[in-house]
Amino acid sequence: MNKPSEYHKKGYTCGEAIIKAFNDEHNTDIPVKLGSSMGTGFTTGSLCGAVGGAAVIIGYLKGRESETESNEARKYTKELMDSVNLRYGTQICKELKKNKISCADIIEYTYDELNRII
Repeated sequence: MNKPSEYHKKGYTCGEAIIKAFNDEHNTDIPVKLGSSMGTGFTTGSLCGAVGGAAVIIGYLKGRESETESNEARKYTKELMDSVNLRYGTQICKELKKNKISCADIIEYTYDELNRII
């Protein structure tokens, strides 16, 4: 199994790398292409793609199919977002880069937190 940061080095976006590594480790089949638009902070330096990819996984695993179901994905995503913000002070890609946080660091931390939360 490759670490998500290794997939990123091979050319996957942060979001794709998180999804691909999760699929490998957990034998899931979440479409990797769901993370394709997440590179470089959703292409504008906004939300970190690794965080976005992790949120997609949470939605896939804990989401709902109808408005009458409880939305469990929200509480798990909030826990992830709070954890990333506590560690780095932000989830915004351009701010992470300005603070010299490497993509590998945020990808690995987010992936570890995703696995802990799920």
